[in-house]
Amino acid sequence: MLSPREIATLIAVKGATERMDDTRIELVVLHALNLIAIDQRDTGVSVVRVTPRGDALLRAIARVS
Repeated sequence: MLSPREIATLIAVKGATERMDDTRIELVVLHALNLIAIDQRDTGVSVVRVTPRGDALLRAIARVS
């Protein structure tokens, strides 16, 4: 079960247009659950994105609320 903070972080990742700090504990948990992917660019910058599984979870949450 995800904490409210982890759900909020997942929503933030979905809407993020800039780089996020990939060391945040919430991102580590979401990555471990395969809800987000952390891609390393050639420049050394990490880019965080929602996976299809994470997107499905966000759509399910939206239906409930």
